[in-house]
Amino acid sequence: MEGRAAALGAGTVLNALATGTGAAFGIDVETRATVTLDPDADGVRGSIAEDSEADTALIERCVSLATERWGDGEGGTVRTDSDVPLAAGLKSSSAAANATVLATCDALGLTVGDDPDDPAIDLTRLDACRLGVRAARDAGVTVTGAFDDATASMLGGVTVTDNGADELRSREAVDWGVLVWTPPERAYSADADVARCEAVAPMADLVADLALGGRYAEAMTVNGLAFSAALGFDADPAVEAMPHATGVSLSGTGPSVVAVADPDDPETDLDPVADAWGDRPGTLRRTTTRNDGAAVE
Repeated sequence: MEGRAAALGAGTVLNALATGTGAAFGIDVETRATVTLDPDADGVRGSIAEDSEADTALIERCVSLATERWGDGEGGTVRTDSDVPLAAGLKSSSAAANATVLATCDALGLTVGDDPDDPAIDLTRLDACRLGVRAARDAGVTVTGAFDDATASMLGGVTVTDNGADELRSREAVDWGVLVWTPPERAYSADADVARCEAVAPMADLVADLALGGRYAEAMTVNGLAFSAALGFDADPAVEAMPHATGVSLSGTGPSVVAVADPDDPETDLDPVADAWGDRPGTLRRTTTRNDGAAVE
């Protein structure tokens, strides 16, 4: 009973900490999970390839919840490996949860799809996504439940969500070039100053209106300025990117900053942004958006 799956990292359009409404977009970096189930195993044992000391409570909880709901409570092992850096604002927890839940479903022999009325599927990707969000809350790795991040990772494209109700408000495909700067420090979502974020709620409402109107790049730029101030991050990288990028934002609760460029807009070019950011300590990654989302391998 072995299953494998992969899920996407994501960038932020709107941080949900202020109002509970969030938005994010899938990018072409992945976390992969391998789950082996054993009916005789006592519990679930997890491991993370990039860090043998990392907390595995989230992925273990994902397997336990999935087998309780769709299996017979099997135990076993789960191992993840990832291109998504941990605690960098690129939705590593959501990607790990989604990949683990889908891999568990694969190990159980379940068919996952998108149409809830399709008799050929056992559950939808949104069902799997919601279970991963529940596991994240149980494991204490998220303040909001991160349904926005989770849906972008699971479905791809840009998603706008009500994180309080775990409701998907909209989803749309986007095709952008993406540049990510990740400084050396790390920031954990569960440690974010929620009160400071709630103070910028009026700006978050504006960002939500822009996102629901399809103006995603403008939305993420406003979000980045507001939440950089609220969370104590330097806005200079965003300002450096603005003349050249379609949109730029602090991603999640940081510390990564993500700039995007619309290939159909000749006035946008991420090369000058890479030149500016390349002088800063940390790492740069060039990638693209993804609209296909997570899948069983």
